[in-house]
Amino acid sequence: MRYLVLLIVIISFSAIIYGYNLDASQEALSHKYIGAGTAGLFLLAMPLFLYKESKGKDFKDYMLTDENVRKMQGKSPKEDKPSN
Repeated sequence: MRYLVLLIVIISFSAIIYGYNLDASQEALSHKYIGAGTAGLFLLAMPLFLYKESKGKDFKDYMLTDENVRKMQGKSPKEDKPSN
């Protein structure tokens, strides 16, 4: 999976660079290469990378819940607020 994502990124960047290096007489083709490269990055490579990196992780650990905020502050999760 890692090499597939890397291959898609390299092909996408190559298409974008090739699109910018085409002559002005081939403007429509240039836009197609740049668009295809951008779509490859954001519609193929990024979702595959995010899927690969997030596999097996618990998303509750990354959410800002009251319990996780208290853990970050160094308080116990069920500690009551001090009353004035």
